[in-house]
Amino acid sequence: MAIPDFARHRLFIEGTFTPSATLPLEREQANYLLNVLRLKAGDTVLVFNGCDGEWLASIAPEGRKQASLSLLRQVKAQPPASDLHYLFAPLKHARLDYMAQKAVEMGAGLLQPVITRRTQVSRLNLDRMRANAVEAAEQCGILNLPEVAVEKPLEAALADLEPERLLIFCDEAMEEASPVSALAARTPASLAVLIGPEGGFDEAERRLIAARPNTLPISLGPRILRADTAAVAALALVQAVLGDWSRR
Repeated sequence: MAIPDFARHRLFIEGTFTPSATLPLEREQANYLLNVLRLKAGDTVLVFNGCDGEWLASIAPEGRKQASLSLLRQVKAQPPASDLHYLFAPLKHARLDYMAQKAVEMGAGLLQPVITRRTQVSRLNLDRMRANAVEAAEQCGILNLPEVAVEKPLEAALADLEPERLLIFCDEAMEEASPVSALAARTPASLAVLIGPEGGFDEAERRLIAARPNTLPISLGPRILRADTAAVAALALVQAVLGDWSRR
């Protein structure tokens, strides 16, 4: 695995990337590069759009507050998109921001908010969630951006999962057992991880989830984890045993 170039600033830019193309920067992006980082004409940054790989680009200032980028060459090809679905009960503001960022860092390809009976938040700012996904990708050298889906009731979210997709249900009521052993016994083609709200799932919801074929309940250990902590723990387990960590 090549070491990412963290010496250069990375930006997510929408648009099609082709050699010598010129990409206008948003005002905030231009201000950050020119006035915060104090980059000059000809300085280079790395850019990505989620589908055309990573490119080296040269800055062309247009006054103090405007600038564009000239694409020089592709430095990294676009990797395959992640097929790991992350289903979660939304949290409040800062903790939801954290959860979204960490899910992106851990390789989630879909962020699917799920409304349960004990969900703390029923209306989401999806633009804010997408912005957090972009920020995490920019900072961590990630080239694929996850799909950020509209929130769904739990029953609908379960029904929308393909039958062949293994749903890993992080069940706080599950008897303690090794989650590594439980995961290692499976060889699924595709994966989804489900994390509940702070108050957990109620019994009716737990029965609904368990009744779905191709569902694997697992314990996350002897301690009760906050939902955002459980997200990181569960995604790390899944990636290490069944996901892209296990294939390296």
